[in-house]
Amino acid sequence: MKRQLLLLTVILLTIFIRARAQKPDTAWLMIHYKFTHVRDTTNPTHPYTENMVIFIGKNASVYRSYDGLAADQQFKKAWAEAVASSPDGRARINRMGAGSSTRYYQYPGEQKLLTKESLMINDYLIESPMPVVEWKISSDTASFGGLHCQKATGHFKGRDYIVWFCPDLPVHTGPWKLNGLPGVIVDAHDTKNEVLFKFDGAEKTIPSLLKSQAAGDNTEEKDQPPILRGLNEDPNLIIPPSSLIKTTQKEFDKLRIAMQKDPAAFAQAINATSSQGDGPKMDHVVVGPKRSGPVINNPIELAEK
Repeated sequence: MKRQLLLLTVILLTIFIRARAQKPDTAWLMIHYKFTHVRDTTNPTHPYTENMVIFIGKNASVYRSYDGLAADQQFKKAWAEAVASSPDGRARINRMGAGSSTRYYQYPGEQKLLTKESLMINDYLIESPMPVVEWKISSDTASFGGLHCQKATGHFKGRDYIVWFCPDLPVHTGPWKLNGLPGVIVDAHDTKNEVLFKFDGAEKTIPSLLKSQAAGDNTEEKDQPPILRGLNEDPNLIIPPSSLIKTTQKEFDKLRIAMQKDPAAFAQAINATSSQGDGPKMDHVVVGPKRSGPVINNPIELAEK
């Protein structure tokens, strides 16, 4: 009975309207970060690390995993090679995920934050107001990769941050959810050095950056195998994919808890939902026994005291 109730709950929470198309912006600049997060305070010498990037347009930005971008394009190339060498024209390789699939789309002019989250094979879009940070701007200056920057301090999500922003880049954005300064935040860390967004270079975007020209690029997304979803998007376009399922943070949290409690029932619910439309199924996904994840006793967002 409990399993059936869980199945019904997941189905109901999964049937949301698809995200409406946001007016796209085109990135002209990329800023790279070395992201470091001490997730487990009992093991501070082995923090979580990831190469991240923010694509900056005229009115918007998107912060995402650069490791994930690179891995996706490597997989796409490997898939095309496997198809070309297969006698029946089918590829038999696994897609191994790399980096975080979460993205943060900031729209400072609209004071809007869009967050892309993933659970198994479904991707969701969560809309929320842009977080407000009370910054104190200092007269201290420094240079990061030739960018003249100014120092600011502020308290956000239970942590005290020291950041450097570039007034010459007049978009009020930054990595993750950091925002609200008169320039792009190019370097940031909390005062305990448990969360760091370390500047790792800046460069102008190149048309079709990282977009492979391998066979299959012109194939309609809906006609591709689910394993290839999202690999044809142009990362320079700052716009959430239209295929995302629009939901709220509260409902997404319910879905995540349901998946963690019973992955097999969650996969069954996704298949049940997909059978009502043209969505992808999990026939190619093997749900193994529940595993214990990494120890996270120090989340990036802390409760305020």
